[in-house]
Amino acid sequence: MDKAIILDAAGIDRTLMRIAHEIIEKDGSEGSIVLLGIRRGGVPLARQIGENIKKFSGIDAAVGELDITKHRDDLPEGAAVGDGVSVFVDEDIRGRVVVLVDDVLHTGRTVRAAMDALIKRGRPAIVRLAVLVDRGHRELPIRPDFVGKNVPTSKKEMIEVRLPEFDGVKEVAIIGAED
Repeated sequence: MDKAIILDAAGIDRTLMRIAHEIIEKDGSEGSIVLLGIRRGGVPLARQIGENIKKFSGIDAAVGELDITKHRDDLPEGAAVGDGVSVFVDEDIRGRVVVLVDDVLHTGRTVRAAMDALIKRGRPAIVRLAVLVDRGHRELPIRPDFVGKNVPTSKKEMIEVRLPEFDGVKEVAIIGAED
């Protein structure tokens, strides 16, 4: 059950515009930026950030996706992990600024797995992290470079990012049992 909608569609769009501007300010040279959305929720967010970067600066950032399943350290033993292909981007990432994009940052384990998958593909010059929502409760020393919204949560609560590609709606909700 939703406790609250913390970002509606317009709020998500504004947030992704701000993140795009921050990426341009920090790394905005032509041909240097590769946006990699972490599957599932990070992929459409990376695409929208890429469109925003193009619209605001004319920079055509490469956009791809990252499947981290086989790099996770928290899967049950014997879980299916896919075909072993991790990075789906037409561009070479070596020597480039790679911005990993995810919907929610929680423990940091997803980002650790993403870095493992990324490094197997090549050595970027810089790896940055952009997240729509940072909910805290880190288990690893990982900090995002670009944050849409910080939302302190209890361990009983969850953040659910709903996107049109998967849910038919665009919003971020905080869900969980009432204390």
